[in-house]
Amino acid sequence: MNTVHDTVVQAPPAPTKDIVTRGLQQAMKPRQLVMMSLGGAIGAGLFVGSGAGIAVAGPAVLVSFLIAGFLVVLVMRMMGEMVAADPDSGAFSVHAEKAMGPIAGRTIGWLYWVQVVIVVAAEATAAAAITAASIPAVPQWAAALFYMSVLTAVNLAGVSRFGEFEFWFAALKIAAIVGFLGIGSAMIFGWIPSFDAPALANLTGHGGFAPNGVTGIAAGLLIVVFAFGGTEVMAIAAAETSEPRRNVSRAVRSIVWRILVFYIGSVLIMVTVLPWTAEELSSGPFVAVLNAAHVPGAGAVMTVVVVIALLSSLNAMLFSGSRMIYSLSERGAAAKIFGRVSSNGVPRLAVLASVAFGFLTVVLNYLAPERVLPLLLNAVGSTILVLWTFVTVSQIVLRRRAEKEGRNDLPLKMWGFPYLSYVALALLAAVAVLALFDDAARNQLIATLTFTCAITLACWVLGRRQRRTSGDTQSTIEHAH
Repeated sequence: MNTVHDTVVQAPPAPTKDIVTRGLQQAMKPRQLVMMSLGGAIGAGLFVGSGAGIAVAGPAVLVSFLIAGFLVVLVMRMMGEMVAADPDSGAFSVHAEKAMGPIAGRTIGWLYWVQVVIVVAAEATAAAAITAASIPAVPQWAAALFYMSVLTAVNLAGVSRFGEFEFWFAALKIAAIVGFLGIGSAMIFGWIPSFDAPALANLTGHGGFAPNGVTGIAAGLLIVVFAFGGTEVMAIAAAETSEPRRNVSRAVRSIVWRILVFYIGSVLIMVTVLPWTAEELSSGPFVAVLNAAHVPGAGAVMTVVVVIALLSSLNAMLFSGSRMIYSLSERGAAAKIFGRVSSNGVPRLAVLASVAFGFLTVVLNYLAPERVLPLLLNAVGSTILVLWTFVTVSQIVLRRRAEKEGRNDLPLKMWGFPYLSYVALALLAAVAVLALFDDAARNQLIATLTFTCAITLACWVLGRRQRRTSGDTQSTIEHAH
């Protein structure tokens, strides 16, 4: 243990110069970053996962969403503080390196990249499965191949093209939710003649507001906290805007209340309009509400929206994954070839490396289409908890260091520091403890922690080899002189 500790302490600190954005084009527009931040937080977790939360917690899933929403708001604010002060395409990986040493930074960077690689494949598979179910003439593997090819081309076309594509993806998702909120509110207030408004009966009936008690709320929290994954894309993308410090502050400030309105508002409508015991809520909550309002073509519209949500997530994850391995390459933690940038400012080999596994799953979708998605989703596990923990610890260390050095002019500051930062850390620990009491979640958490330790060991070994090589080279130079 002492050897590892000494290695971290003695390693040279990361340079303060923003070396990681060298070669990348700062061509993303502020509106694209803001919309991408919103889109990253509004994914399949809301459109699909909210139904699973309702099934275990009943109307009290609102409490689960409030707790999870509060946590993600804290994490985003902490992430925003670090990015505004030090914008970098390596984002939280670079910040962890500056706060806790190169091993910590490389560990979270590689862990995030592996998660992204798997998520890209999972999103493509899920979108392809829905497409194949809706259009039987289209094989699942063909749909997966089409989606992967198109979005790879988008990412290779340049950051401005990517940003515009993601802007409209996010705009469509937000328009769908705004429409849902409008129809749902009309149902609650009795403005739709074909629907009998239940007032608040569904919130208190059918076993009460919390039919499964605190246990149900905890189980719901365990499900919905993962619905907020994807918000970290904003931190990575900010480095490729023209004024990263200003734009990330704007994005963080605008996204906080909108996330809560979209998530809490949507779920409130679901559990108010229909009894939480309604079977259709668990499988497709948005479609269930719209069908109850007798909206024609509701199922088809929401199917398209869910596919768009999945492809939007795929697009953003591919972008963030390519920038992360690019950043690792720039810091000597990945092969130098991933740091090469094309004439349009795109790290092409980094993009292709991040998408390669997704194309491999196209073959798996051909061989065993029904088994691919569950395996991929299982593999992602609890990575988001590890990532958010690194973000929280990094922010606490870097903020204290800034205050000690008298740097109090940060562009964006975490509220109530250090108290709310420690609250976030406590909430993350509570979610991890809850996971230990759930069989599936426990297995995922253990697998994630084991994999994290394996990456840490590999980074430590690589770091020792690099230092030994550097030392030998230095000795040779001194001997020659």
